[in-house]
Amino acid sequence: MKKVVVLTGAGISAESGINTFRDANGLWEGHDIMEVASPIGWNNNPALVLDFYNKRRSQLHSVTPNLAHQALVELEKTHQVTIVTQNVDDLHERAGSSQVVHLHGELLKVRSQFDEDLILDWKTDLNIGDFCEHNSQLRPHIVWFGEEVPMLDQAIQITEQADILMIIGTSMQVYPAASLLQFAPHATPIYFIDPKPAIAPKENLTILAERATVGVPKVVKELINGF
Repeated sequence: MKKVVVLTGAGISAESGINTFRDANGLWEGHDIMEVASPIGWNNNPALVLDFYNKRRSQLHSVTPNLAHQALVELEKTHQVTIVTQNVDDLHERAGSSQVVHLHGELLKVRSQFDEDLILDWKTDLNIGDFCEHNSQLRPHIVWFGEEVPMLDQAIQITEQADILMIIGTSMQVYPAASLLQFAPHATPIYFIDPKPAIAPKENLTILAERATVGVPKVVKELINGF
């Protein structure tokens, strides 16, 4: 069974109705990114940060997986599929994907400030005064700017074993996620699916300049038929 590694970004979630949050001027919902997605922002105004992610969490409950998410689940019938996502939503899991690695954390989880390995499921609002068992404030389980990406090494190991690589809905401009491409074995077939593909053509690369809900089912059908 061939191993398919799938790298997904904001584009696949956007088609389910999840805002990408970053405006053309670089602001996230009217906030400077460092105000709501950095340790400095958290220390300066934790209430603002919690409100920002509470709104994101609330919106997540109102959307559902789309055809692209569902197609990746279908691919598991004939291939060993592992998804490495930059997204913090749970749409891959809700669609039924069995192997999902979240590089940037998960919106429906929180963690202790005292012990970063103490991670809890959390589906409602997180507020000031919500403490862990060590009497320490809980924070969103999100990798903020300036923080280490704890799942990166695992993602690299997964990518190194890929027989086929799919890249969906991401500009591949955000590091360290963008660096994963270089860890795929030489000559591994790569499918790049994005309406505005920003990637240099090469021999083993197939580019589909389409939305995820259009391009992903096409690639999945091709891979299943070629199985």
